[in-house]
Amino acid sequence: MDVREQMRRVPDFDRFPSVDEMHAELDELAARHPGLVRLRSIGTSRLGEPLRALTLGSGPRDALVIGGPHPNEPIGSLTVSQLIRRLCEDAELRDSLGYRWHLIPCVDPDGARLNEGWYAGPGDRRHYARHFYRPAWNDQVEWTFPLTGDGYSFHGSLPETEALMRLMDEVRPSFVYSLHNGEYSGAYYYVNRHDPDLAARLIELPGWEGIPMHHGEPELPGAIAIAPAVYLTPGGAGQAKQFGAGGGSADYAARFGALHLITELPYWADERISDTTPTATPYGDVLKTGLAAQGELLDVLRSAMDSVRRDLTVYSPFRRSAEDMFDTYRKFADGWEDLPGADRPATVAELFGNRQTLHMRRLRFAGTLCRMLDAEAAAGNLTPAVREQRARLRELFEGWCDEAEAESAGRPIPIRKLVAVQLAAALVTAEHARG
Repeated sequence: MDVREQMRRVPDFDRFPSVDEMHAELDELAARHPGLVRLRSIGTSRLGEPLRALTLGSGPRDALVIGGPHPNEPIGSLTVSQLIRRLCEDAELRDSLGYRWHLIPCVDPDGARLNEGWYAGPGDRRHYARHFYRPAWNDQVEWTFPLTGDGYSFHGSLPETEALMRLMDEVRPSFVYSLHNGEYSGAYYYVNRHDPDLAARLIELPGWEGIPMHHGEPELPGAIAIAPAVYLTPGGAGQAKQFGAGGGSADYAARFGALHLITELPYWADERISDTTPTATPYGDVLKTGLAAQGELLDVLRSAMDSVRRDLTVYSPFRRSAEDMFDTYRKFADGWEDLPGADRPATVAELFGNRQTLHMRRLRFAGTLCRMLDAEAAAGNLTPAVREQRARLRELFEGWCDEAEAESAGRPIPIRKLVAVQLAAALVTAEHARG
């Protein structure tokens, strides 16, 4: 299999598809290949949206590809589209991989519709943050799988999560691929097996498209690296208990002994995120400064929320997300306290990545609170407190956008490059898992 040729064949894209466009494409592909593919509904979202999966191939193994497990991460919808087209059009590729594929372009259509304001205009960080939506932890498909262990249990699975569980129970996959992406990081992966050979193959892919690898701080404290920018998949009861959530798709895939892969890719690139040059700043100082700034951010936004809380009338998803962030991200911050090795010099990548975490949370959280208060305004609830805090948060948001742009006006990565890397990771890992 010529992976680089598969990557070169990915076309250009200037936008991410809407949910309606995803449905229309599935219908078109099913009509074009009636004897090859099977399109079906595997369940219904919380708001009544059909959850659709397309199955093709007749190999002895089953592979499940999950697009859109977080609705602000739509690269996977295009990756699923490209993978379906390759498998339909290239019988040699399909047969050589030896899988029956089950592909879902978007498993959280309700959340995706709340991000469509920026899907049509990607690349502008301010525009992205202004139209951003990420669900509260217990509203996330990826983190509401049932889990029991270590004195903790979770049984609050969402309808979307239950649909994925039923599909996995039916097909018992040997390979599960959950398609994710970050914002202003580098490229990195999670794999649920300590497999240095697979890690080495995955590390090559982003560089072929000029995307820097992530050598800054890991997403989660204490992440275990298999290789640089390739981590063992987090999960299990320990992590779930910390955030009061459920398991991930990797936890459920483990029931079937499946190889599980997550590919994380950024929207914007800056070479500093892969620069491992030591600086004169101790890493412990970087952590303390970053945690203090994030604590100040949460205090500012909590004050705004407290000022309007008694006036809120719309229990919108933006409000649920905003209320969740205060508790969840305090717990995230606690996990970074007292990490070993903090007396060593920080690298350029760690300095840059730590600042990007602050910028990301400022823009995400302030943007979400703005949308929460916009929902109140749309309902006619313009009390003095709502008006005052709405104006204040807009001013903070714009100032934080200006600061982020001044520090890191990196280039938007062409969408085709991101899709090419996710597609290649699917092919490489499927081939590797086949043995």
